[in-house]
Amino acid sequence: MDLSTLKPADGATKNRKRIGRGQGSGRGGTSTRGHKGAKSRSGYSRKIGFEGGQMPLYRRLPKFGFKSFNRVEYIGINLDTLVALVEKLQTKDITLEVLEKNGVISSNDKVKILGRGELNSTINVTAHAFSKTAKEAIESKGGVATTI
Repeated sequence: MDLSTLKPADGATKNRKRIGRGQGSGRGGTSTRGHKGAKSRSGYSRKIGFEGGQMPLYRRLPKFGFKSFNRVEYIGINLDTLVALVEKLQTKDITLEVLEKNGVISSNDKVKILGRGELNSTINVTAHAFSKTAKEAIESKGGVATTI
């Protein structure tokens, strides 16, 4: 066995079509592009959304909507998720670092604590925002809801 004797298996490679190399090749003349028109020219590219001259969909539909560039997206975390985390970790303090370390949020997420679920012990929570019901539930059990 010698590296110089290696070759691909039979049928594994094909020769590429050599277009536009004269009439004798069978692919001369128009080079399989048909006759005339923009599509036969080099450098042709159709614009995105072009529908053959028909009014394109993006122009048939009306404009609507608005996106505020000041909008802040929060990741909502319910109290029942916090209770499960407290029982798993045996801790009373829930911070962003704890949530990130346990895969609940990513590093740049903003967190809002929501009120679904029942608290069965005192916990101290640090987050970017709290719903009214979540804050009341945490403070009624003697915990602290700290807003960053």
